[in-house]
Amino acid sequence: MSDTLDSAPAAAGTPAAAGRGPLDGSTAAGTAGATASPARRRRGARRGRASIWTALLWLGPALVLIAAVVIYPAIELVKASMGQYSITGLRTGSAASKNFTNVLHHPDFGTVLKNTVVWVVAVVALTIVISLGLAQLLSKEFFGRRAVRWAIIVPWAASLVITARLFTLLLDYYHGLLNRLLVSLHVLSRPVDFLGDDRWTMPAMVLVGVFVSLPFTIYVFLAGLSAIPGDVYEAARIDGARPWQLYWQVTLPLLRPAMMVASVLNIIYVFNSFPIVYTLNDRNPGYTHDTSITFMYKLAFKSSEHSIGMSAAAGVCNVLLILAVVMVYLRLVKWQEA
Repeated sequence: MSDTLDSAPAAAGTPAAAGRGPLDGSTAAGTAGATASPARRRRGARRGRASIWTALLWLGPALVLIAAVVIYPAIELVKASMGQYSITGLRTGSAASKNFTNVLHHPDFGTVLKNTVVWVVAVVALTIVISLGLAQLLSKEFFGRRAVRWAIIVPWAASLVITARLFTLLLDYYHGLLNRLLVSLHVLSRPVDFLGDDRWTMPAMVLVGVFVSLPFTIYVFLAGLSAIPGDVYEAARIDGARPWQLYWQVTLPLLRPAMMVASVLNIIYVFNSFPIVYTLNDRNPGYTHDTSITFMYKLAFKSSEHSIGMSAAAGVCNVLLILAVVMVYLRLVKWQEA
């Protein structure tokens, strides 16, 4: 027993035992970790670079497409807006900001802006209001609902030029079916020149614009209505809510995201709706019923100016204007809270 007790301190005091102490062990582990840490960092950096290249490989086609159809045309548009061109389209020199000055001081620029505001506001507002009612109707169960939903897609699927040309024939002064119908029913005593009379041209354009905008907007609202849980309506009915209270205090607030999407996209689509405005208004001289998108086209190809530089400058103004309108709208509706 004494031999064992005497040997224990000696064993504990040996260098081998001291090397196995907790302090020395942790120091060794820390040294090994410090030695391995740069290697791990290098491996992590290589993995990070590999992940970046993998992401770029998958995103590459989309980035190339965006660069080809958005970035490059935008750069060329800005360059064209600062150049002078011959009547054949050859660049003859630099114009700096002269093209923008000529566009802003054009005698019909104010009329074009007013037409653009009336066109966009009227079409978008009427489309939203009518689509809300039709979407509410089509969300109910009734006989033939599927056929009606399919029929609504037709104006959306058809070419805008074909649709506009069809309405040109319907609204024609001499042979239009609408004039014949209204005269035969004695609603009108004589035909109305819907596309030639200044009082009727803009309302006719708005009618066609609403017609082609309804399908998309209706389906956006149908998707929004289908996403509203039925339990919300059931709870509101238990609390004593009436049908109109359900609509104003439950349906409309929960449709706010869908309404924001429909409004923003319709503002962009209607603002840039060249086929409808141009096809319905091509018989009228000047810029009396033109919007900014057809004004830009006529500056280059159908006016006395024949100025590609002014047309490009008007195009830059169009882009800035639509961005400003969309940003103001999003600010007013506080889109972050939608």
